[in-house]
Amino acid sequence: MTPSADSARAPWWIHALVGVLSAAVGLAVGELVAGLVGGGRSPVIAIGDAVIDLVPAAVKEFAIAVFGQADKLALVAGILVLLVPLAGFIGVLAARRFELGAGAIVALGALGALAALTNAQGAPAAAAIPSVAAVAAGVLTLHWLTGRLEGPALRRRLARGASEEANHPEAVHQEAVHDETVPEQPPPVTLHPLDRRTFLRAGAVLAAGAVGVTVAGRWLQARASAVASRAAVVLSGAVAPLPPLPAGTDLGIPGLTPFVTPNASFYRIDTALSVPQVDVDGWRLRVFGMVGRPMELTFADLQARELVEADVTIACVSNEVGGDLIGNARWMGVRLADVLAEAEVDPRADQIVGRSVDGFTAGFPTAAALDGREALIAIGMNGEPLPLDHGFPARLIIPGLYGYVSATKWLAEIELTTFDAFNGYWIPRGWSKEAPIKTQSRIDVPRGAVSPGRTAVAGVAWAQGRGIERVEVQVDEEPWAEARLAEAAGDDTWRQWVYEWNAEPGSHRLRVRATDRAGDTQGERRVQPIPNGAEGWHTVVVDVTPGP
Repeated sequence: MTPSADSARAPWWIHALVGVLSAAVGLAVGELVAGLVGGGRSPVIAIGDAVIDLVPAAVKEFAIAVFGQADKLALVAGILVLLVPLAGFIGVLAARRFELGAGAIVALGALGALAALTNAQGAPAAAAIPSVAAVAAGVLTLHWLTGRLEGPALRRRLARGASEEANHPEAVHQEAVHDETVPEQPPPVTLHPLDRRTFLRAGAVLAAGAVGVTVAGRWLQARASAVASRAAVVLSGAVAPLPPLPAGTDLGIPGLTPFVTPNASFYRIDTALSVPQVDVDGWRLRVFGMVGRPMELTFADLQARELVEADVTIACVSNEVGGDLIGNARWMGVRLADVLAEAEVDPRADQIVGRSVDGFTAGFPTAAALDGREALIAIGMNGEPLPLDHGFPARLIIPGLYGYVSATKWLAEIELTTFDAFNGYWIPRGWSKEAPIKTQSRIDVPRGAVSPGRTAVAGVAWAQGRGIERVEVQVDEEPWAEARLAEAAGDDTWRQWVYEWNAEPGSHRLRVRATDRAGDTQGERRVQPIPNGAEGWHTVVVDVTPGP
């Protein structure tokens, strides 16, 4: 039985709730199917990825500045918030004419399917299946719920409220009997009207079920074969492992960022709304383009090669002055220069493009892989296989370059080309083609209020590829004072520093600046991250207050 326009006489919020519940069930089924179908992409994730690709660079930069590493969560939440009133409208529309509401759901599903196909991760045939399943589940739920709001007796119960029906059941029955719209011999139906309380109870059950199915779907997507694949990887170890870090590399000051960033707290900024799930058994790394000998390497091929270790600090170009979108790790992998030597790179190829399994691209100068720096095809991070969030099974680590031009995660291809022939993902969006990391420093402690007396002002400074020569601190308008540097682990890592400050009561401004080993000192003028990285002195205000 097709729901009729008569059901529109129920309170509008009931029909809006029907639309929201139908959308919730549809999206939940989409998540579940995405977890069951290899290569599938749930409608929300597919549309979110499309939004990331389409919005201007300034909007992305604003999102990162406001939400930091929670930018993707904020995007998903924003999509869901916008979907609630839209779904409510669809429910009201379906009450007037079911075909219109169902058509709106189909249109939204088509949008999700198109977005999924546009960003398919190696399985275009399966990418749209979750959106199709979501449409089917949403339309069926809309039909089922709307159908149960039919019937003149129910219209009166909803309009007058459950209490009136309880107080005058005979009157309600008489109204229904004498209503000319009620046929003397009603045709048999399979949908039976629900009173308001029963309807709300059924809605609560549907909502809870949708949440449960969504959780199951997300779990299935997260536990995809990549989890088991990574768990089975045993790193063979580097042929020439790095010695332990020099004593004094980490000053051990409370509140100061540790020299080695734990994998669990390492920053993550990328364009992947959902983490690509890659099984090493089917993974291949293709090296092609302007080379004499194109190559295709398996994960086992990489493990069998000469593995090396390198301590490297990497940074996101979106990192604001004083920001935390930077981290330091001990990476293990194959030297990119060795692979390129075997591939016989054409001397005219001045750009290397890394391409992720999800289609993301980043390009950097070929010279950066051949000038002696430890440019790696990394498969290990801090003594374990790369975490899924950080590029498992392989990623590029190119010291001295911002991540948006170099640090391709979930690496699938390495193409040798030219800067004239190809632009990486971020270049048409307003960012510079070449992006060496700028000399920067940051104050980690103190922050807020401190007690008078001897106080450690400490932080980190970095100038990858050049190294840090000197760090200076200024208190208010006093002359700059040189801080004590921790031991250096190399020119490609950040360096801790500390200045012993005799804090006196009052409010004080602390500033820091660093000088690299090339002799360049940070400038004071603030420069925003776009198009090639932030500049300026990090400044904090500290209140020194006597204790009780």
